[in-house]
Amino acid sequence: MGGDTIAVEIGVLRGKGELILTGQLGDVMKESARAAFSYVRSRSEEFGLDRNFYRRYDLHVHIPEGAIPKDGPSAGVAIATAMVSALTATPVRRDVAMTGEITLRGKVLPVGGLSEKIVAAQRAGVKMVIVPKKNSKDIKELPERAKHGVEIRLVSSQDEVLSIALKKNVWKEKRMDTQHPTYASS
Repeated sequence: MGGDTIAVEIGVLRGKGELILTGQLGDVMKESARAAFSYVRSRSEEFGLDRNFYRRYDLHVHIPEGAIPKDGPSAGVAIATAMVSALTATPVRRDVAMTGEITLRGKVLPVGGLSEKIVAAQRAGVKMVIVPKKNSKDIKELPERAKHGVEIRLVSSQDEVLSIALKKNVWKEKRMDTQHPTYASS
């Protein structure tokens, strides 16, 4: 039948470096958000951010539809992408969906339920789905109708995800010194 897509919203607010998580997230999804934040912090200078941005700004991660419980590691790459998008004021492509667990070093790990996720992306009108390379066997096993009209891009790192999902390059351009709070959605 297929799963459902979720949106990821990130608010960047002046603050003290808190990571605020809302939207009825389970423990595993909260861990994914913390791992995504650590990845972004570890690469901050490469994204053109002040290395201490997290001391002056709070990041609010919100997964809408708060009445619906959400859990699992599959949103890790989407959360990291939304964080980088918000912090660098770089829009995420609207025709792309993504799934994958993220490690602290930005590796993208495989996820379960791929068939349902691809069908949900099709229903949402998505043209491209970013999937962990380690799920390539699962992609081969999907029936053709499940892949119809959707380009599937296999990745092994969050850097690859950002190169595909963001509308422009985010590396090596100084930001967040004088910007106001921003918001992004993925």
